[in-house]
Amino acid sequence: MVKAAIITDSSSDIPPDLAQALDIRIIPLKILFGAKVFHDRVDITPHEFYRRLRESKTLPTTSQPSAGDFVQIYQEVSRSAESIVSIHISGALSGTIESAHMAKTQMGESIPISIVDSRSTSMGLGFMVLAAARMAANGSSAPEIVAHVQKLIPRMNVLFVVDTLEYLHKGGRIGGAKRLLGSVLSIKPLLHLHDGQVDVLEQTRTKRGALTRLLEVVAERIGTARGVHMAIVHAEVPQEAMALREEIERRFPCQELYVLDLSPVLGVHTGPGVIGVAFYTEE
Repeated sequence: MVKAAIITDSSSDIPPDLAQALDIRIIPLKILFGAKVFHDRVDITPHEFYRRLRESKTLPTTSQPSAGDFVQIYQEVSRSAESIVSIHISGALSGTIESAHMAKTQMGESIPISIVDSRSTSMGLGFMVLAAARMAANGSSAPEIVAHVQKLIPRMNVLFVVDTLEYLHKGGRIGGAKRLLGSVLSIKPLLHLHDGQVDVLEQTRTKRGALTRLLEVVAERIGTARGVHMAIVHAEVPQEAMALREEIERRFPCQELYVLDLSPVLGVHTGPGVIGVAFYTEE
């Protein structure tokens, strides 16, 4: 029996090999193309999703896992773990955390379950889960893991640029960026996650300008810190992602650095062409 099992959701964008190596259980969110339901990263890949997105006459929608989905995975994990730490996408962006709490109630006293709202998503969430899983692998208890993750939440940075605000607007995830609607169509704002919601960090006119400013903000926030944990996440722009990686490797002391495809369930709300970073530094 392990002291604590770590569970997250598919919006975390964690590399599959790391998830397997660290025994992280991932519950998929759902993508709906009309009546057709896909489980994020289970029966639809990022590439297949964007192909369907381009061909679809209507925008897809997303759905959180049900409480029953969570009960099923909690029951499975309870057979080999003393406790569960369940870390998920911001409650301001998805109802996933609500389903987790409903499932915890249904589980009763069968196993201690700690549920954490990351106030983030993509690898902002992913890095918290990786830190939790590494602690679990080293024998840390659930309360110790939760305390560490709670300290990471305010230190996590997620910055990104979208080709259009259309998807965030239609998906209802635009948050503070709604004030830009009706602006010049060519605007390419630098967006970030702030208090669990999408907000505008700065307004820029071009994507290149936004990415230049993104790197400047990264430099400002890292300062002289060492031990940088960073991920580049993108949707169908691999060349831009690799160019960004080269610049990041040249400028910052990364302890770990990943280049990853954005999960389809997040791509529903950002559209193709999005590129961004998630990072934090060691204390």
